[in-house]
Amino acid sequence: MKAIELFAGIGGFRLACDELGIDTIWANDIDKNASKVYRQNFPTTIHIQDDINAHLAEVPDHDLLTGGFPCQPFSSAGKKLGINDVRGTLFASIVEIINLKQPKFFVLENVKRLLSMDNGSHFSTILNALSSIGYFIEWRLLNATNFGLPQNRERVIITGYRTESIKEISPRLLPKNDTRNVNYLSLKKVYDFSKWVNFSQHKSKFKNWGCAYNGKFIDIDIQDFSMSLPTKYLYQILEKNPDNSFFFNEDTKKRIEESIEVNRYYNGVEIRYNQKGGARMGYSIFGVRGVAPTLTSSTSRHYERYEIDGAYRRLTNVEYARIQGFPDNHCQNISVYDQYVLFGNAVPPALVKWAINQLTNTNGLRLAQIENIDDFTLTASSF
Repeated sequence: MKAIELFAGIGGFRLACDELGIDTIWANDIDKNASKVYRQNFPTTIHIQDDINAHLAEVPDHDLLTGGFPCQPFSSAGKKLGINDVRGTLFASIVEIINLKQPKFFVLENVKRLLSMDNGSHFSTILNALSSIGYFIEWRLLNATNFGLPQNRERVIITGYRTESIKEISPRLLPKNDTRNVNYLSLKKVYDFSKWVNFSQHKSKFKNWGCAYNGKFIDIDIQDFSMSLPTKYLYQILEKNPDNSFFFNEDTKKRIEESIEVNRYYNGVEIRYNQKGGARMGYSIFGVRGVAPTLTSSTSRHYERYEIDGAYRRLTNVEYARIQGFPDNHCQNISVYDQYVLFGNAVPPALVKWAINQLTNTNGLRLAQIENIDDFTLTASSF
């Protein structure tokens, strides 16, 4: 199987594909540092550093398209749904490539807030565009903590596979055991296309799992993730002897004097202190017995303080790599300062590896096999 990686960054999807034996033959990103890292780590892959819109004709045939696309607003989202609504955005380039090359599969990644932006109208536009060109679409909100990574990082994964009939659809991101707390009648509706909702009728936040096809969708809130790996915590990935430049002991002690001792966990993140009047994560001093808050490309976030063995410091660039699931030396030829941005923007390979594997190696349950509620006996391999 051959893959391409759009908006590739430092190659999160690429590492996932490598582990699954999928050959990434072409990649693109506009960022200079990300492109440098990609070419150094994957020298045999064609990599184009430029605006993707200038190279659409160069995209080779492929079986799997991957990409963590930028989240941009759509000028007429919520007013008129369809492919015209995404023109002028980088997402439109993805739709154009899929429509032109007709890969069998695609996997896309974006931030959690995509589900709720402008009452879901942005996500509605995205789903409508993808589901109107011959693909069965499935999305799911996943968290890096479920894949052996010490980070609370929720991301929307959007998958699609080419099909010519609604009777051939089969959800693949929903193992049977994940549905144990979901009403069977709700699940039954997934297999009754007449119960699906037209995108023109959607006016609110989308749920964390759902399917879309030919201008209609259905969604359910799923609380369980039965394939979760054991939780890994920050203290398990720390460097033993980080450079003194990462420490801020005296400055942090002064900050603590103006802070409130918290000692609680929020989304698995241990918060030790919070500055008076500070409501944001950036005002906090964290512990390492929990997981890390979501890493970002924001410079201010890179100087967040952690209490480690009685001292106070920021996380190192190597620890950022480990939190995201990359090799320690993945960005070794980039300045330490810029590595934080690259890792903060990256796609965790372990998270998308699961999605790619589920999409490409699972045989789904066909609609024709569901006749009544008693027949609704799904197996893990079915999804």
